[in-house]
Order: sequence, then structure tokens, then C-alpha cells
Amino acid sequence: MNANSSLAPSDPEFDYIIVGAGSAGCVLANRLSANGRHSVLLLEAGPKDSNIWIHVPLGYGKLFKEKTVNWMYQTEPEPELKGRQVFQPRGKTLGGSSSINGLLYVRGQHEDYDRWRQHGNAGWGYDDVLPYFKKAENQTRGADRYHGTGGPLPVSNMVVTDPLSKGFIDAAVETGLPYNPDFNGATQEGVGLFQTTTHNGRRASTAMAYLGPAKTRGNLKVETEALGQRVLFEGRRAVGVEYRQGANVRRARARKEIVLSSGAYNSPQLLQLSGVGPGDLLRKHGIDVVLDAQGVGHDLQDHMQIRIVMRCSQKITLNDTVNNPLRRTLAGARYALFRKGWLTIAAGTAGAFFKTNPRLASPDVQVHFLPFSTDKMGEKLHDFSGFTASICQLRPESRGSLRIKSADPTVPPEIRINYMSTETDRTTNVEAIKILRKILNAPAMKPFVTGEYDPGAKVSTDAEILDYCRDRGSTIYHPTSTCRMGNDALAVVDQRLKVRGLEGLRVVDGSIMPDLVSGNTNAPIIMIAEKASDMILEDAR
Repeated sequence: MNANSSLAPSDPEFDYIIVGAGSAGCVLANRLSANGRHSVLLLEAGPKDSNIWIHVPLGYGKLFKEKTVNWMYQTEPEPELKGRQVFQPRGKTLGGSSSINGLLYVRGQHEDYDRWRQHGNAGWGYDDVLPYFKKAENQTRGADRYHGTGGPLPVSNMVVTDPLSKGFIDAAVETGLPYNPDFNGATQEGVGLFQTTTHNGRRASTAMAYLGPAKTRGNLKVETEALGQRVLFEGRRAVGVEYRQGANVRRARARKEIVLSSGAYNSPQLLQLSGVGPGDLLRKHGIDVVLDAQGVGHDLQDHMQIRIVMRCSQKITLNDTVNNPLRRTLAGARYALFRKGWLTIAAGTAGAFFKTNPRLASPDVQVHFLPFSTDKMGEKLHDFSGFTASICQLRPESRGSLRIKSADPTVPPEIRINYMSTETDRTTNVEAIKILRKILNAPAMKPFVTGEYDPGAKVSTDAEILDYCRDRGSTIYHPTSTCRMGNDALAVVDQRLKVRGLEGLRVVDGSIMPDLVSGNTNAPIIMIAEKASDMILEDAR
């Protein structure tokens, strides 16, 4: 396959082409088109965000395996998880994963970004990125040192404060964790309620928050059902994009830059399909090598979660509402009329951040608490009263890879995450389960608990807990770092997110993270796109 440009004089021309209208792409489309001086083409492989469940917060459960708006990837068999494949949902619609995610707004720790800077990424320390978090926000609580108002992204307090979530917070405090009213403030450690990317009981994806206000601009063109097939090059300069829309293959030329914002799986996949990646891999699939870049698809990282399910002694869980026709109907009516109730909850009501070892400088585990239970996320809720709390190791040492399996862009890539492949990762997960169990058995939870359903009393020793982690560990949907920013030989982009060794091409999404942040990834990806927008516009002067 020839990787060089095959553009024709009749192909449309834009200043900027953005591939991927997800958490980052919608931000870029808004900011790059705002001054009216630049023409922007935004390509999205999925459909418009018209599925009704996208806009209902609890609708993420309905979209978990909805292939019209979800790539529904799978890992290769995971060696440390008994050869299991781990399902990897990723958004495929306007808003990308911000349209199907769990809506939690968690930035990570100050130390995460300072660590990025200490790795040689000048301009990416906490003090450098905080202004962009604040610029994005329209914070319900008002502006202060850590938060902003007037930005496109609504950040709201949790609406549902059910007795179980309150009980979990009280129980965590009883075990010694401090109460923390703001995980995105001065410090992350502690227990409290999450904030969410919602507004008046509806999801605030980047498609709603950023793309919605920009869609009517004459200098912004949005194409959906448009699968990026390859970046077109003239020598080492990216000059256009070839994409498939229905049965048609189309091309567009970029006068200034092409920006890949297709996420931690699709951005490296598109680079490899375009001749930018490990040379031996590309040649194996008949792709001409534009740049032998061994780091493309390297260093894949993700957060793994392991869940504990408890039986509840009272009929106060979402299970009880969903399994009762009358209560289910009333919950739907309450949401339709008032945008309140069960349908407004995110993928976690209360949360906690703690250290598995007192010698650590900052928390290494996050807990998501949910007032419902199921055997597998996205599947039917249990027919008994139940609730869930999961642990997530924040800074895993395990590293994986993403590699194309074919030169055909419709063939899913090979995803290897290698969960729990280091001793630190295994130990951290075991210790975290033990700490979470203490919280769930603290006095404040006693009125709500009849017993642990999963894993249950049969799992008690460290070896048994580790075996349970291998049996049940799954993703918490935060893949990053496959087009990592840095100065070393395997770094894919530089500090201005330009692809090293090429011209006219940047990557702006979660794939550029030097390493995973200690929290959820949507807020940091929006920040990255806000900062990148400024850099792109500065470089255009």
C-alpha cells in the first residue's frame, strides 16, 4: 500500500482536519473554529449523538454493548487473568467516550502532572495545566483557586444522595479516611461524593458542551459515519486524510495541520495504517513506511477494577427499583418530569482514595461505590437487593501494546494490556481489597449489610484474593499512553503534541499521556485538548 499522497486538485481543502469527534476532538473543533479565521473539518467514524440513552446519565448501562455507538473492542487473552479477554467499550459517536462513559469528573493528583514535567515534558506540570482545567469548567460550586466558571463544561454535584452512599462515606471515615468534599481541590485523599459532567439531570458530553455551540459556524464542517483510513503524506509532511463514508472513499487536504483525536486505540491504529509505526509491523501488512516509529502503540496503560458485591438488608437499591414494574415506571416518570432520581446517577455516587501502604506519598487506589449490583457491568441487575464497591489501582506498572492486525482499517487492532504483570500491581490489588472490605464491614454499614455476595467468605487469604482478582479483574475504561509525549526514543509526540519526525501532524487525546493519571481520564483529556488548542493557534501565527 502506497502511503504517499493521492490528493487531487478537486479535493476540498481546510486549514485543520481533526480525526475523531470525541472528548478531545469536540474541544478542538470548538476552539480552532472560534475566531472565524480558520476552516476546520471534523471527522467522526460513528453516527450523530441522537441515541436517547446517550443523554440520560444512567443510560451508560444501555450503551455498554450498543455497537452503533461503541467500538466494543476486546483485548487479546490476558496472561495474568487466566487467559481471559477483557471487553473494552469505546465511544463511536459525536462526543466519543464522553457520550457513553460513567460521567465522573476526576482530574487526578497534582503529583501526576508534576511527574509528567519531571519526565522532561516542560509546560505540563500541575501549575501549567490547572488554568486549562479551570478554563473548561462551569463549576456548580463557583470559582475558586482550583475551579472555574463560565467554561463550556458543566461540572455538577451528585444529585442522588441515597442512604447507602452516605453510609459508605460514614464507614470510610470510621476506618480512618478523612472526609473530602472535593477530590479535584487541594488534595485527593479521602472519601466523599463524586462530581459529574451533567447539567440539569442530563449528560454533558463534549459533543453537547463544546460541539453544540460551534456547529452553526460556517467555517466548521462536521462529517459523521466517516472512518479515517489513512493520513496522506508528501515526503515527511502530512497533507491530507483519506476517509470512508458509506461506500465512498473521500479525501481532504489540510493547509496547516492534521490532528488525530481518535483515542488511545484508534489514534495509534491510524498512524500505523498510515505508515507511521514499527517498521517490521507495517511491512508485514504491506504498508509503505513513512516513519519507523517504534513507540507508536507502545506503553499502553489502563486502570483495572475489581468489584465486591454486597447483599443489602433493605429494599433501597437500584436493583429493587429496576426489578419492580411499578417502581421502575415511577422512576422513569420522575426523570421525564423533573430530571431527578435514579436515572441521574453516574458510574459511582460516593468515592474514596486511599494508600495501600503508609509509606506512599499519595493515594494509589480509587474506590467507586454504586447502589446497585450485577454479575457483569452492562448486564442485568441482580434480582436481590445489592450494591457494589470496586477498587482501582491508580498507577499500574504494567504496560501493554496496540498493533494493527491488518491494513484494513475496519479490522480491530490487537490490544494487549498485560494487567497485573508486575509484583507491585498484584500486591496493590490484594491490599486494596482487604482495605475495602474493612470499610464495607465498618459500623456505619451494618444497618445495610446482610453479607458479602461476591467474592464471599470462601475468599479470605492473600492467595485466594489474588486468584479472585485474576478471575474477575476487568477494565475501568481508561486506556492511555499509546502515542506517549516525551523526549526519549519511544516517545511519539513532543511537548507541543507534534508527532516527532514529521511535519503538519499532531496527536491530541489520552494517548499522549506520559503515564496514567490517578483518577478518571475524561477531565484530563478535555484539559489536554484545551491546552493543545492554544498551542495550535499560537503556532499558526
